[in-house]
Amino acid sequence: MPRPKIAFTASPVPIAQTALRALSQAHGDAPQAEADAIVALGGDGFMLETLHATQGLDVPVYGMNRGTVGFLMNAFHAEDLPQRLDEAEEEVINPLTMTAMTVDGAVHEALAINEVSLLRAGPQAAKLRITVDYKLRMNELVCDGALVATPAGSTAYNYSAHGPILPIGSDVLALTAMSAFRPRRWRGALLQKSAVVRFDVIDPQKRPVMADADGASVRDVVSVEIRSEPKVRHRILFDPGHGLEERLIREQFA
Repeated sequence: MPRPKIAFTASPVPIAQTALRALSQAHGDAPQAEADAIVALGGDGFMLETLHATQGLDVPVYGMNRGTVGFLMNAFHAEDLPQRLDEAEEEVINPLTMTAMTVDGAVHEALAINEVSLLRAGPQAAKLRITVDYKLRMNELVCDGALVATPAGSTAYNYSAHGPILPIGSDVLALTAMSAFRPRRWRGALLQKSAVVRFDVIDPQKRPVMADADGASVRDVVSVEIRSEPKVRHRILFDPGHGLEERLIREQFA
């Protein structure tokens, strides 16, 4: 069989850079646009960076963990990489799109593979009004913040905020509150993947709020609209038996 054309990318940490040099020497380093697969060396944060950077390419990304948690990554082994790529299972995920308006009327857009979150940016709790599919669902949520997470991101910030873990093929989004004060201990909601979620910030001057989409932050927002973006497809490769669906199930019994 012909050798696959592999493009390598790595986080700046020394352990990832060492792996990059060794693997590039062993397999070559093809241009990303011409590659059969892109191999990302780092942790989950770097994997998200790679997926965002290559979203215009119809090339699958195979991550190998040279970071910490590595939920989106495969175990690192320098041997048999072409065979592992040939046998890998593919998961396709769609990101969320965030449209945020700030107090000065500016509109900011960003994509999020894991979640879009709103966080208080001052000493006082945020007050948020929640609309789902253009229907008012909660007139006032007093909290430290709230987020909308995809299944792929449900074990990240969402999980630390006590949100539910979502099966990868469930076509469901998690709306999770952070430290909800009113309604007391409100834990959030499960929504269809097609849902359009809007947060309006009540009294943004006194209670400033920032919005974040996978690290792309916008301060002093007055409204944030979130929806799934089916036109963007992220292809992620996993070793057999270690795909996202299996990892999400396993995490619930940890």
